Amino acid sequence: MTALHHLRANAVILSVADEQPRVMTLPGTSALPAGDLVDDQDATLELALRRLVREQAGIDLGYVEQLYTFGDQARSPTGRTISIAYLALVDAGLAPAGREAAWLDCYQLFPWEDWRSGKPEIIDQELVPALERWVGDSALRRERVDITFGLSGSPWDGARVLDRYELLYEVGLVAEKGVDSGETVAGQVGVAMVSDHRRMVATGLSRIRGKLSYRPVIFELLSETFTLHQLQRVVEALAGVRLHKPNFRRLVERGGLVEGTGVAEQKTGGRPAELFRFRREVLRERPAPGVGLPSAR
Repeated sequence: MTALHHLRANAVILSVADEQPRVMTLPGTSALPAGDLVDDQDATLELALRRLVREQAGIDLGYVEQLYTFGDQARSPTGRTISIAYLALVDAGLAPAGREAAWLDCYQLFPWEDWRSGKPEIIDQELVPALERWVGDSALRRERVDITFGLSGSPWDGARVLDRYELLYEVGLVAEKGVDSGETVAGQVGVAMVSDHRRMVATGLSRIRGKLSYRPVIFELLSETFTLHQLQRVVEALAGVRLHKPNFRRLVERGGLVEGTGVAEQKTGGRPAELFRFRREVLRERPAPGVGLPSAR
């Protein structure tokens, strides 16, 4: 019997650029920043993570929270390895690129999650037929598929990113299932990542979508000042839905989440928009200061 002692930290670093949510990967790979805990160097796992990201990607992280512990036996070919994944949020204007870090569009990983232009075609064209074959006559499978993918009258729940990935993995629709099991899978949807890193990203996207309505984490992805249009587009990019503009702005302003700076955005052409900043006092005023998601549909 061998004791488990191999402990690693992984970073799911999310940003939004050009209205697309993206995750940081190491250049030339489909791998998240990661590394081992160094006993004589890292007092905590979070400090280890911050060191690893600084060394591998050249960035000092701001907002970080522990995400999940990953330790499935199939995740490493050299024996069971435990990874503590962390979620970090980075302002696109401060995010490194090129030699130090690469960025992968989250909706290349999960193309069924972006509803901003309507229901993604991949759901009805590729996913539903395969899921129907998997369901067969099983009532339990039918219930799970309907709830997870919003079928047969069940509503689509944007925060179920991880549930949907896990179901597609079980059915054999993602390449990682074939790698882990050594078996031929039914198909491959979305871009694959090494090991279980796509599962980590799904966990992170689920977490951030769930927090949008009750934590002001969205402001970690924005510059110190921003327009309300920019704020809405970043929220939409992460949530994967279009929002009702007037209702969204009323929720943000009446909720005391932002305050005007009295300064207009400097740009050429069109009417300049006022710049706002996050109003930090809201953290003391109520326990769940989220932005809300008034859907345009």
